[in-house]
Amino acid sequence: MKSVLVYYAHPGHRTSLVNRPMAEAARSLDGIDFVDLYEAYPRHDINVALEQERLLSANIVLFQFPVFWYSTPSIVKEWQDLVLEHGFAYGSGGDKLSGKCMMLAITTAGPEDAYTPGGYQHYPLRTFLTPLEQTARLCGMRFSAPYVLYSALKAGEGREATQHVVGYRQLLEALRDGTYDFEAADLVDFVTATSLPIREKI
Repeated sequence: MKSVLVYYAHPGHRTSLVNRPMAEAARSLDGIDFVDLYEAYPRHDINVALEQERLLSANIVLFQFPVFWYSTPSIVKEWQDLVLEHGFAYGSGGDKLSGKCMMLAITTAGPEDAYTPGGYQHYPLRTFLTPLEQTARLCGMRFSAPYVLYSALKAGEGREATQHVVGYRQLLEALRDGTYDFEAADLVDFVTATSLPIREKI
């Protein structure tokens, strides 16, 4: 089994229609280390030593959040600024995360076609995630294709949202059990509930 660490960040958790049930599914799974950053650090007073210990113990680090203004919720940036220190995550002697994997589970309010050259966002969604992808690379981590739900507000509590939550649970189980096909995921920009690259258990 792989050690999977999930960091969840949503300042509007109580009113969330998709991320909240996703977080509940992650929290309920055996073998998943789940951290709600806003719950753990309501004043953004990140415990750097604790977070670095969590990272050292994990094989796979997954950040779950809604995309806010083309980026992460603010506490994720605060966490990055403090926890990913020179000499720990990068730079001279900073190889502690080398060989681990980073993944994202994200939702967007906009539809998929908004994230095209002709759409109102003008750029592919993956372009807005470039800082996170480069962060992983600088830390010597593998960056795997994000798990995405577009039009999350419209999906609400309907069938698509339910399917997405079920898929999220399957994704986490596959990451934990070592049945997630990272090589197949490397060939695509995103994975969804209907396109999870999961291998059969041997």
